[in-house]
Amino acid sequence: MAAETPLESLQEEASCPVCLEYFTEPVTLECGHNFCRACIGQCWVGSTTATSCPQCRETVQQRNLRPNRQLANVVEIAKRLSLQATKGTGGDGVCGEHQEALKLFCEEDQTPICVICRESRAHRAHTVVLIQEAAQEYKENIQAHLKTLREEREKLWGFHVTGEGKRQEYLKQIQTERQKIVSEFQQLRQFLEEQERLLLAQLEKLDEEIVRIQNENVSKLSEQISRLNELISELEGKCQKPASEFLQDVRSTLSRWEKGKFQQPEEISPELEERVSGFSQKTIALLEALRKFKDTLPSALERKRGQPLGTHRQANVTLDPDTVYPQLVLSEDRKSVRWGDTRQDLPNNPERFDTVFCVLGCEGFTSGRHCWEVEVGDRRFWAVGVARESVRRKGRISHNPEGGIWAVECWWGGRFQALTSPVTPLPLSQVPSRIRVCLDCDRGQVTFIDAGDEAPIFTFPPGSIPEERIRPWLWVGDIETRLRLCP
Repeated sequence: MAAETPLESLQEEASCPVCLEYFTEPVTLECGHNFCRACIGQCWVGSTTATSCPQCRETVQQRNLRPNRQLANVVEIAKRLSLQATKGTGGDGVCGEHQEALKLFCEEDQTPICVICRESRAHRAHTVVLIQEAAQEYKENIQAHLKTLREEREKLWGFHVTGEGKRQEYLKQIQTERQKIVSEFQQLRQFLEEQERLLLAQLEKLDEEIVRIQNENVSKLSEQISRLNELISELEGKCQKPASEFLQDVRSTLSRWEKGKFQQPEEISPELEERVSGFSQKTIALLEALRKFKDTLPSALERKRGQPLGTHRQANVTLDPDTVYPQLVLSEDRKSVRWGDTRQDLPNNPERFDTVFCVLGCEGFTSGRHCWEVEVGDRRFWAVGVARESVRRKGRISHNPEGGIWAVECWWGGRFQALTSPVTPLPLSQVPSRIRVCLDCDRGQVTFIDAGDEAPIFTFPPGSIPEERIRPWLWVGDIETRLRLCP
């Protein structure tokens, strides 16, 4: 690539980084970057206080815009140098062949020409207009494209700002939940450790008391066995003696035998037995409670992930032909809807949608929990959700809760979003092919779940849906899209 000339460097420094044209009323931000006053104003449309620099993203204040008069002078110098360079090289201002002013523009060759070139054989049969007219026409065309591009940029910037705000909000919520979990489990650990120490200390006391009684009984039994052994030996020896000698002091011998009768060892007291039994029952109850806690913990964590609470009854939903937009075609079993080749000649009854490509389900719900699944396939331009019975049927309809619709949508470019106001982007790695709609009329809440992996998609919070008859709602936005209610 050729090295940049000093004039090109000057032109670049004198150009706005937003519109890429020479600066017009240049202003300087707090961060030191320069922009056209109109360009920076356009970038900050909708913001009233702190904003960011489009070039370095540093936060600045709108009221601190300083006019850069020196830069404005440099821009004028750059313009004059550029004009002189153009005339000196026979560029856009002067014909290089005839040294005449380039006043005309050849539409076929798409190049500026002079009046002599116009009469030459090369351009005589071509369509030629004044160069100012051609420039104005093309400039208007480019300005229209610029307007569209700037609007798209503003939309993308809005998505970026909204997404960043949501991300920060979610991160803050996650941090709060993390602190709650750490705190609760820390308290739970302390409680369990205290209970463990208490129960083990009580067991230790019972163990010591039982061992003491056992040791005392063993000592007494050993002593009595020893005495009985001596008495048995003495009686056996006396029985071996002659009768005259045997009868001497026989009463004294019998008296000592009666005094040496075996004594029962000390039994465990009923009080101690009751303490051991009560402690065992308490331990069993505690361990059972811990087991139940362990068993219920996974289901509690699943609810934390956003699964709908309670049991939802599977609803057998069919589509209402009296509400379907005339361009849409229902299947014979009223379970699927698609675009038709031609607009059908259907009566314009009050229930029918006449401008929006949608249809309601025949079934309506006013209480209880209900769910159904919709197969959306791999196409784009569709929406699935619920609508209130009184949703508008004629003319323009807002696809959001204010318009009586709660739904998720697949839109241009594969964007998957919840139809809130404004829409909420759903950062999924892949758009689901089958969606489960879970309606809780009692709580006024609707939840959308990926029926493939049971992962939650989005939940409109409790109280969002009014106490009114609610019906399934489908929108088909593309000729190749087909939505089908699963059995």
